[in-house]
Amino acid sequence: MKELVVISGKGGTGKTSLTASFAALAGSSVIADCDVDAANLHLVMEPETFRHEEFFSGHEAVIRTQDCIKCGRCQALCRFEAIRFEPEGRIFSVDPYNCEGCGVCVDHCPVAAIDFPERRSGTWSLSKTPYGTMAHAKLDPAGENSGQLVSLVRKEAKERAREEGKSLVITDGPPGIGCPVIASVTGASLVLIVTEPTLSGLHDMERVLQLSAHFRVPALVSVNKWDLNQEMTVRIEEKCLEYNVKSAGRVRYDKGVTQAMVKGRPAVLTDIPAATDIRAVWSEVEKALTTLKKEER
Repeated sequence: MKELVVISGKGGTGKTSLTASFAALAGSSVIADCDVDAANLHLVMEPETFRHEEFFSGHEAVIRTQDCIKCGRCQALCRFEAIRFEPEGRIFSVDPYNCEGCGVCVDHCPVAAIDFPERRSGTWSLSKTPYGTMAHAKLDPAGENSGQLVSLVRKEAKERAREEGKSLVITDGPPGIGCPVIASVTGASLVLIVTEPTLSGLHDMERVLQLSAHFRVPALVSVNKWDLNQEMTVRIEEKCLEYNVKSAGRVRYDKGVTQAMVKGRPAVLTDIPAATDIRAVWSEVEKALTTLKKEER
């Protein structure tokens, strides 16, 4: 089984648009949306959810008001200002958005009036789509451990691929180089880094190249909207050569891509100029995946 992870150094580069098109072109794959902080791949995948589960990670403090003696010790010890006091009812409570789950208040409450249950941080789902089964998730506002949720989504996607006899998992990864990205690319077969022809695009792409090199994951680079700044596109591709990373091709700027997304369809299934570019990029990705298979043999 191979896993292609599509990532970017920053948000808004067109990563999800390409992932959706790749899923449509692959024909037989399992799809994973690991951008759990801002999941949107489902908007063009027409998912029909058949499994939906809550994701719990960490703990949060909850004060039992009927047992609280209102001593204020928890508020004095909380470094995150998560303990609220309502003067009218003389009630102490915990602000779940500020609570970091450290447990100090739980340990020091003189009457053990603070519970410490697991915190619900989000949800994850398995869905049927016209392009294959999709594993996806959504982190709750202020939810923590997105890296752990990413790992869960990847695990479920691979299990579905094994059950269905699919040889490829196509993953829409999160932007940046933080914990969720590391959780997305570790152990992947190939990453495609999508960037845009700007100075920040060049800088962010270089950071992601360094990340993929650190984890020894082969990488390709594609420049989206390349024709908006051809000089910068050349600089980006020259930088790729310094890292011994090949270009998977360029995708022109095309308003039709946005229009396809608004209609809930992968751009490659529409009759727009950029669709030709996307097919060419996918062809290079397929070649790279095939090369990896031969090397493993």
